[in-house]
Amino acid sequence: MNSIKTTLNYGWRLVMTGLCFVLFGLGGLLLSLVWFNLLNLVQRDRVRRRRLARRSIAASFRAFLTVARALGVLDYRIDNLAALRQDRGCLVVANHPTLIDYVLIASVMPETDCVVKSALLRNPFLRGVVRAADYLVNSEANTLLNACKQRLNQGDTLLIFPEGTRTRVGEAITLQRGAANIAVRCASDLRVVIIHCSEHLLDKQSRWYDVPPNKPFFTVDVRERVNIDDFYDAAVQEPALVARQLNRHLQHRLTCGLQSLSGINDASAQP
Repeated sequence: MNSIKTTLNYGWRLVMTGLCFVLFGLGGLLLSLVWFNLLNLVQRDRVRRRRLARRSIAASFRAFLTVARALGVLDYRIDNLAALRQDRGCLVVANHPTLIDYVLIASVMPETDCVVKSALLRNPFLRGVVRAADYLVNSEANTLLNACKQRLNQGDTLLIFPEGTRTRVGEAITLQRGAANIAVRCASDLRVVIIHCSEHLLDKQSRWYDVPPNKPFFTVDVRERVNIDDFYDAAVQEPALVARQLNRHLQHRLTCGLQSLSGINDASAQP
C-alpha cells in the first residue's frame, strides 16, 4: 500500500510540475504582451512605470508559488524576512542552487532590482519581463557599474547571484568578483542570503521532469548585512585588492551558511 501511495504521489508531482512550468511561461507571456504594453500606454513616467512593473512581477511570483505549494509541487519558508524588506541602497547576494531562486526572493521584494544574464533577453517568455522591470544586463560592462551606482544611490536594492550560474551539485561555491567589485566601487553594503533546497530540483544538472522522490522544501535564510566600511577605505586601499578580499569573505559566508542550513534541515528531517 505504501509503495502505491508513493508512486501515485510521485506521478502527481511530475504532472503538476509540468503544469507549473506551463503556467509560469504563460504568465510571462501575458505580462509581456498584455499588461506591460498597457502600462506603456497609461503610465508615461518611466520611474513609476518601472515600479508598477516590478510590483506586478512580485505579485505574479507570489501567485505562482501559492499555486505550486497548493498542488504539492514544493514548499518553502523565508526566515528573517523583515530585514530583507527593510533594506535600501544595498546589494543582496545569494547562492544559486535552483532555477527558481530569483522567484522566491523577488516574490517578497516588490521593488527589487536585479542584474541578469543577457541570455534572458533571448528568452521569449522572460525578455518582456526583463525589459519592463528595467533590470540591469551583465553584458553591458561599460555602463553596468555606473548604472549600479546610480540605482544604489537612489535607494534601490540590487539582487545579484555572484556565482554567475547555478551551483553544480557536489561542487563548492565559487564566486565571480562582480558583486564584490560593485560593492567596493559603489561603496555599498551587502545583505547575505542563503538558499537551501532539501532535494535535487531544477539545479544545473536537472531537467524539469527530474522530480525528486520527496517533495522539495526551500529555505531562504536572510543573514547578516555586511558593512562595506569594515572592508574598504578609499583613501588608503586599492579597490581591486579589497574586492578580492571581500569576494573571499562572501564565499566563506555563503559556504558556511549553506553548510549550517543543510545540517539543520537534515537533522529536522530525521525521525
